[in-house]
Amino acid sequence: MGREGELSQRNARIIAAIGSLVVRLLVFTLRIRVHDQAAVLNGPSTPRLIWAFWHNSLFVIPHLFNHYLPHRPGGALTSASKDGEILAAFLERFNVQPIRGSSSRQGVAALLEMRRLIADGYDVGITPDGPRGPRYRLNPGIITLAQKTDALVMPIRVRYSRCWRLRTWDQFEIPFPFARVEIVLMPLQRIAATSTEEEFERERAQLEHLLRGDPWPINAGD
Repeated sequence: MGREGELSQRNARIIAAIGSLVVRLLVFTLRIRVHDQAAVLNGPSTPRLIWAFWHNSLFVIPHLFNHYLPHRPGGALTSASKDGEILAAFLERFNVQPIRGSSSRQGVAALLEMRRLIADGYDVGITPDGPRGPRYRLNPGIITLAQKTDALVMPIRVRYSRCWRLRTWDQFEIPFPFARVEIVLMPLQRIAATSTEEEFERERAQLEHLLRGDPWPINAGD
């Protein structure tokens, strides 16, 4: 690695360190409640899972990995870009194993990297409407990955009582300090094998509906 590459890595680590500190300070003020419909918080570390959550709810997911499920080794695919290098360094600070992919489009290379990570014994976190949207549109890559690996999918929904919404394609959400946070780990889903485009679309649409469908999947008093 040349000097330019070393400087790039060093800068990424510095930015990630500052960013993770800011996130931890904000998370410390939040009133987080996790609703474990998937029965994984106190369960065994197997089988391997694919975590599915919308791109705009990503803010609290590394904390969820690190604080609530430390017994489940977790990883996530990041791009091979400079931004991906910063994100990879950030994830490492929350004990999430980054996998540097060669594609930002959930292409073949990204799929192979995620299959390898699952085979190595990790859960994988995926934002199925990322990296560029459309918002709340579930891309088919997660269905293919689940079918190829036979891993169960855990849909995750996040709701903040108060938050900022950035002017980005996903309207990325950052909770206000001291906001209430509801995280629902929804029941595990097995994606069925399919032989036609219609069957595949049915599986895709069903998972999308679980992630974006109303009403909110918990009662107010739960």
